[in-house]
Amino acid sequence: MADTKKKQLNAGKLITDWAAVIAVVFLLVFFSAKMPDTFATGANFTTIFRSIAVTTVMAMGLTMTLAVGGFDLSAGSTATMASFILMSLLIWYDMNVWLAILLTIAGTLLITLCTMFLIVVCKIPDLLATCAMMFFLDGLSLTYSGGGAISAGMPRPDGSQSLGGVPTVLKTMGTSPTIIVIMVAVVIFVHIFLNYTKYGRYIYGVGGNRTAARLSGIPVQKYRILAGLMAGTFIALAGILVASRNQSAQINGAAAFSMPALSAVFIGRSVAGQGKPNAVGTLIGATLVGVLDNGLVMMSVPYYSLNAIKGVVLAIALASAYYTTKEE
Repeated sequence: MADTKKKQLNAGKLITDWAAVIAVVFLLVFFSAKMPDTFATGANFTTIFRSIAVTTVMAMGLTMTLAVGGFDLSAGSTATMASFILMSLLIWYDMNVWLAILLTIAGTLLITLCTMFLIVVCKIPDLLATCAMMFFLDGLSLTYSGGGAISAGMPRPDGSQSLGGVPTVLKTMGTSPTIIVIMVAVVIFVHIFLNYTKYGRYIYGVGGNRTAARLSGIPVQKYRILAGLMAGTFIALAGILVASRNQSAQINGAAAFSMPALSAVFIGRSVAGQGKPNAVGTLIGATLVGVLDNGLVMMSVPYYSLNAIKGVVLAIALASAYYTTKEE
């Protein structure tokens, strides 16, 4: 009797540990059976990976944040601000693209430091601090751009003529296969950093038990700031990719990626029974969101029903993740 119960528990744990992967496989099989000539094609799979690239890169930043025990509601607003900084430097001032990218990342890291000041120094809970930054950055983006988008040919807010345009290099970054290569490179980097370096292990230690980490001699605040700055870098990169895809900076241009990115991180926690944010699991979570979205659109599901269906599937996946964590 005991052996039977143990086998049942092991089988249940196996299912919950790999629920996200099972869900991805199920959706691939289901949509391929329904639409073999359109869904199950190399071109469409490339489209799926291209569509999840921004979500995945942003989710890698959130993976760093959650790994250290934090939380970030402002990722979409931060990425939007990054896209405005980049496009203003390129279009308004005709700056070299690589210098503009570096300054964009630097500006985003400055924003991240302001957020970390609120969290680490002022002791404001992550949820409240990042919520405040979200509203601030949304307003700052509008103020900086003069209340509109920034695109080639448009004048500056003061009415003067813009000097530059969108370079070919930036346009290429938002197209496949370049954007997919960038996504894969970021996932590999985060995976190696978190699992095979002492800094990653310290970040997990801080996220697992802050008090125990401090008593073990780990400089907790230092690693919280390190994780925040790394997250800011990836979120800046997500904003750059959004600008590349749109070839402009749009109001709330990256906001739509924030919730799918958070969902991807939480779904990925359960993969392989890790019970913590991890790069591979986050990629699988983002793939689940991307496959589901792509398949529903191709099945011509009414647009007003898309979010409801996606919400149900994601809720099941998230329930599996938390159920696994609870059991452990």
